[in-house]
Amino acid sequence: MFRLSHRQTASAAATLALLLAPAAFAQEAQDNSDEVRDGAYPLEYWALRPVMRNVRVSPDGKRLGLMRIASRDSDPVIEIYDAADLKKEPFRVNADPMEIYQFWWVSDKQIVFVARQKVRKIIDDFNQGVYRWRFAILDVEKKKVSNFGIPGRLTIASFLPEQPDKIIVGIVSGGGGGPGARSSVFRPTAYYELDLEKGTKKLLVRGKISLSRYRFDSEGNPWLTRGFDKRKKEYVWYHRQAGAKDWNEIHRLHEDSFEDFYVGGFDVDRRDQLFVTAHAGHDTTGLYSLNVTTGKMTLIDRRDDVDIGGLLFSSREWTDPDRVVGYSYFTDRVHREYIDEEAAATHAQLAGIIPDAHNVSITSRSRDGATLTVTNSGPRDPGTHYLLKDGRFSPVGSVQPLLESEKLADVEYITYKSRDGKDIRGYLTVPHGKPPFPLIVLPHGGPFVRESVSYDKWGQMFANNGYMVLQPQYRGSRNYGLGFYTSAFLGSEGGQGGGRMQDDKDDGALFLVEQGRADPDRMAMFGWSYGGYAAAVAASRTPQLYQCVVAGASVFDNLQQVNYYRDRLSGAQEVEQLRMWDDSVSPIKEVEKVNVPMLIVHGDVDQRVPVEHAKKYIKALQEHDKPHKYIELEGADHFSDTWFFEHELEVYTATLDFLANDCGFEKSSP
Repeated sequence: MFRLSHRQTASAAATLALLLAPAAFAQEAQDNSDEVRDGAYPLEYWALRPVMRNVRVSPDGKRLGLMRIASRDSDPVIEIYDAADLKKEPFRVNADPMEIYQFWWVSDKQIVFVARQKVRKIIDDFNQGVYRWRFAILDVEKKKVSNFGIPGRLTIASFLPEQPDKIIVGIVSGGGGGPGARSSVFRPTAYYELDLEKGTKKLLVRGKISLSRYRFDSEGNPWLTRGFDKRKKEYVWYHRQAGAKDWNEIHRLHEDSFEDFYVGGFDVDRRDQLFVTAHAGHDTTGLYSLNVTTGKMTLIDRRDDVDIGGLLFSSREWTDPDRVVGYSYFTDRVHREYIDEEAAATHAQLAGIIPDAHNVSITSRSRDGATLTVTNSGPRDPGTHYLLKDGRFSPVGSVQPLLESEKLADVEYITYKSRDGKDIRGYLTVPHGKPPFPLIVLPHGGPFVRESVSYDKWGQMFANNGYMVLQPQYRGSRNYGLGFYTSAFLGSEGGQGGGRMQDDKDDGALFLVEQGRADPDRMAMFGWSYGGYAAAVAASRTPQLYQCVVAGASVFDNLQQVNYYRDRLSGAQEVEQLRMWDDSVSPIKEVEKVNVPMLIVHGDVDQRVPVEHAKKYIKALQEHDKPHKYIELEGADHFSDTWFFEHELEVYTATLDFLANDCGFEKSSP
């Protein structure tokens, strides 16, 4: 199944050409483009999958591993370099006919990776995809790949840095097995210790509903577990000290609660203290220190405007991986607050020397701390990887080497008022040129998710073609407190899908028109998943703000979609979210009101919103003689990691053509 290449193959030659001479590929893409817009990149540039990712140094600092896609039609390969001399020819590993998805160093000489292969042309059932997965080991010294014989996707629970030939993995058993949507993280998981040299596995613990998921420290000690108390309908967290056998209950949360409680880590210097993010009776989540003996929670930090995000761990992943060094929150960017002086100083130094520094993070570090890899991404950097080795800090490569910083657009973090007085945040990608600009309103999917815009390919592609892009953080979005989140579905007015959630998007467009930044005669909504649903709702609204809409992977029939979930959910939070859809506008019932041209896009193996949604809606549009176009993406699922070059190019080309011609937008140059 797996193949190694020590010499340059044709595919490897293409890789090297792309690495050393991106201009050659740029000319090829431009020559093959039907139309090169003035000042804009050929759409082939935007359609490329990430050229380079997963850049990581081995624990001894001697080798650098990365994943690269050699050409637009290639699958990813793993390349292993001499970290002291990246000009030396690497050796390469592919997984033909499977596709390598991700890898990790687990010792100085071993990498584990997962690969996938498409095995069906149609989905088996709702949320059942068309891929199968495999887990394998690469010995970089012996240049040997071994298939571990573990089917399905797994999680690495501990890398066990003191036992270089062993790791602990978790494998989710079965399908549902527990309560509701929150229960996806409470499904029973079996944990195994894998011996990478012998190719054997040893069962450590098999989860059950009452004790379903476990956390292990770097020495392999289980220190946290959580589950569900069926009798009391409560989620329960348990903790135990290193070396102890008994579990002690530390927290309960009723399934009807809307609050969050998450144990992120422990204090390595005081093992009886846990780091917890929780609402604890407040609107936004705060960061707390929880004493497992007394149960007392001491506030470390909370913000009034946004939730505290995740914890930051030590970059010394092989010598001090459990140490918490800080935490993050999300506003205009990812902000990092440090409680460790060394980590703070290191981050500040790196941010000071990286061009267009925005979201800077250390992605791997050698055991001695001297060699590390760093990545940066932001509005003017699609993603650049760096290596610090022997005192030299140098770029390894870019996620998208054809895109230049000066041609990308800035992103503003804005606040505006919805018509009922609620403050709405948004991310605004501003093209080069002078306003007013044609506007694309680009709502995120979910809808109950947190969005933080750093580098957004869709936003940048539209801006590169002269469009201003608004990504509104409409009510129901997470990160802005419980009240903002629950206002989408709680209250006497019921579900707000197509109601005030939609107003929040429209009011952002009107705000930009009032400011003179957006042209009211050239506005469209483009969205995917829930964003596609929002675009479909926008098509039938009056008064109409938009000249057209693009609805991707949209829920067109609310009843059909919620019926997939009804027997899977429990608890007030999940039930009320479901009822939001029952009470919200259903596009299939609004077809007669559609008053603008529509472009509809759907993957033919979408497991989350099956393609039958689009087919039913298209039929209704035809029956009512409504102007529309339809693209069905062959082999594309709901999720972006199943999109390939041809999918993206088709969508970008069709969308820009639709905006220019069907929507009546004049050609706009950046």
